[in-house]
Amino acid sequence: MSGTKTINHWLDGKLFEGASGLLAPVTNPATGRVTGEVALADVADSRAVIDAAAAAFPAWRDTSLAKRTQVLFAFRELLNERKHELAEIITAEHGKVLSDALGEVTRGQEVVEFACGIPHLLKGAFSENASTKVDVHSMRQPLGPIAIISPFNFPAMVPMWFFPLAIAAGNTVVLKPSEKDPSAAIWMAELWAEAGLPPGVFNVLQGDRTAVNELLVNPSIKAVSFVGSTPIAQYVYAAGTAHGKRVQALGGAKNHAIVLPDADLDLAADAMVNAGFGSAGERCMAISALVAVGEIADELVAKIAERTRTLKIGDGTRDSDMGPLVTKTHRDHVASYIDAGEAAGATLVVDGREVQADGAADGFWLGPTLIDNVTPEMSVYTDEIFGPVLSVVRVETYDEALQLVNSSPFGNGTAIFTNDGGAARRFQNEVEVGMVGINVPIPVPMAYYSFGGWKNSLYGDTHAHGMEGVHFFTRAKAVTTRWLDPSHGGLNLGFPQNI
Repeated sequence: MSGTKTINHWLDGKLFEGASGLLAPVTNPATGRVTGEVALADVADSRAVIDAAAAAFPAWRDTSLAKRTQVLFAFRELLNERKHELAEIITAEHGKVLSDALGEVTRGQEVVEFACGIPHLLKGAFSENASTKVDVHSMRQPLGPIAIISPFNFPAMVPMWFFPLAIAAGNTVVLKPSEKDPSAAIWMAELWAEAGLPPGVFNVLQGDRTAVNELLVNPSIKAVSFVGSTPIAQYVYAAGTAHGKRVQALGGAKNHAIVLPDADLDLAADAMVNAGFGSAGERCMAISALVAVGEIADELVAKIAERTRTLKIGDGTRDSDMGPLVTKTHRDHVASYIDAGEAAGATLVVDGREVQADGAADGFWLGPTLIDNVTPEMSVYTDEIFGPVLSVVRVETYDEALQLVNSSPFGNGTAIFTNDGGAARRFQNEVEVGMVGINVPIPVPMAYYSFGGWKNSLYGDTHAHGMEGVHFFTRAKAVTTRWLDPSHGGLNLGFPQNI
């Protein structure tokens, strides 16, 4: 692999090669070519990065809110000025089109902006004279070093769900990005350094299962934020909590969209294409199961198929609507579900296996696929496919549709399309899912709300960002005080400063 770059770890404000000597290839999905090698940490490398975060914690914890906020604002400004650079890095290693990569960065930036309000978010309460001459107040304090284990599909946005609030609250961070697209993490680390973040507060640990396991068992790590598939989320939650850590592990999804007979079918068809095939379906909030209610199914499927056939599939740096899948192995895995659905008797309306992509012949191409007449026992319906495959399930009534959604072991996101306010209100009350859209196909909350699902889509009690995120990265303390004598600080006519 001569001539390729090496993506190393980030420790104490600088690149860290590590001593393991282990490397893994990094590939451009649009060409199939290896563009770099990423270091894979062994236990010793992992401990070196974790130790740096632990050593930096006491000073950062005691840094004033005013100074912490200044660093957050500086990071936000630098990110806003240079987000196109980050989008290009994401496209080169993940494959999503540039506009989608830029959208990812922008949504992550919303959490940075939310974290800039950390002085207000960390305010406690005060009760004077709770007992005679006794006052009580509360405070929230940081936990210590935090581990973030992020997936390949959002190499910038998912880490930004967590690290802005963790850092703003006074914690230090070890980010373990996916080894499939590791460069975005290093770019963000360099940006933090430029923004004035002290060395050791934000660190990057490249690696595979070995690095993950050390993060889960190392006593210096106090909390773990994870996003990935459900089986790994279960493992992370069990292992992390068994070692005394606070864990939020966001797992898989099988998101349904119900379309009622009174819905605007053009709006619904546009939404299904956007939500089913954006980012090649590699989104935990992608719509992968369309539940068509009543006699509208034929018309709705025809509208979706018409729109799907207009999509341009190709290299994300070109004028394309959808890029490749992240690896050849994943591309073949997704295609196997199309094979299985066809073999089980579903109707293949648009076959992505036949795509003619605007890109290199060795790219990991699979076009958008629309499968009709899917039944709940088919694997194309039951499994999280994580690719551009939209399955259509036909039912006769709203109650059947609701039962289908609520029977799923996943509860991440869902949507309903209707012009009936009563039906929408009933749905938002009755559906057993954490994030609900009404005529909105991908109901990702704004940063000041919290992101997370129910059932097998979340392990742990706390969702990402919003006030739940603030609470996850801090712990509460109540202080009861009695002062017997007033104290005097002397004279100082200067204007008080926040320093």
